[in-house]
Amino acid sequence: MLADVLPYLWCPHCSAALAAEAGSLRCASGHVFDVARQGYVNLLAGKASVTGDSAAMVAARDEFLSAGHYAPVEKAVVAACAGEGCVLDLGAGTGHYLAAVLDASPDRVGIALEIAKPALRRAARAHRRLGAVGADTWGRLPVRDSAVSVALNVFAPRNAAEIARVLAPDGRLVVVSPTAAHLGELVSALDLLTVGADKASRVSASLPGFAVSTQDVCEFVMSLEHEEVIALVGMGPSAWHVDALELRTRVSALPAPVRVTASVTVTSYVRES
Repeated sequence: MLADVLPYLWCPHCSAALAAEAGSLRCASGHVFDVARQGYVNLLAGKASVTGDSAAMVAARDEFLSAGHYAPVEKAVVAACAGEGCVLDLGAGTGHYLAAVLDASPDRVGIALEIAKPALRRAARAHRRLGAVGADTWGRLPVRDSAVSVALNVFAPRNAAEIARVLAPDGRLVVVSPTAAHLGELVSALDLLTVGADKASRVSASLPGFAVSTQDVCEFVMSLEHEEVIALVGMGPSAWHVDALELRTRVSALPAPVRVTASVTVTSYVRES
């Protein structure tokens, strides 16, 4: 619920505290933000730099993640985020991973920051202690200085300066990113986007001021039916580049079930001393 995370948010225009009114949030300067009927609030200060995932991509992600195919990744995320305090999920999508973290920590609250409205609608319902907030993660975040204990980032953009600003001094950043082996069996067969072998080092290089605390590879093999493969491709960045009809044709030519490797790096960062 948005009420649970209000102490961690601020007005994107003037950085003042926000208070709840009937159907809206308001700051002392008079800036008002309507709460959507689905339960999320849009705290964009201006036009966003991106539009986010489409409704079809969000639906595919919800279908695939809800089926439990990425359960090992979910388990690794929960372990990496263990502790107390508010959790901020940057580019939270449907709120799936944040909800799992909150389930494991009954006294914590979480903020799901997301730009895509179809995802925000789902995130707002993902957990009773989760507040879904519309924001551009490339811009200034509507989150107070030093407010959160964990910043979570799963397959999403990272704004190092803003993450450093909103993290508590002893906070940490948890990043989940694909390895070169991720979905390897599908890359050539379906003409998907590739992941470079230096992905982990490039992620770290994009986070000046942060040092690696722990880093683990989570890798496992999934057995997927054709429709599940289509949902898997449809929920990720390759969905922007692969024609839907061509994808279905190529998937139909694969043996069923399809064995697919999931391989991600789960890295925890702390501020450099």
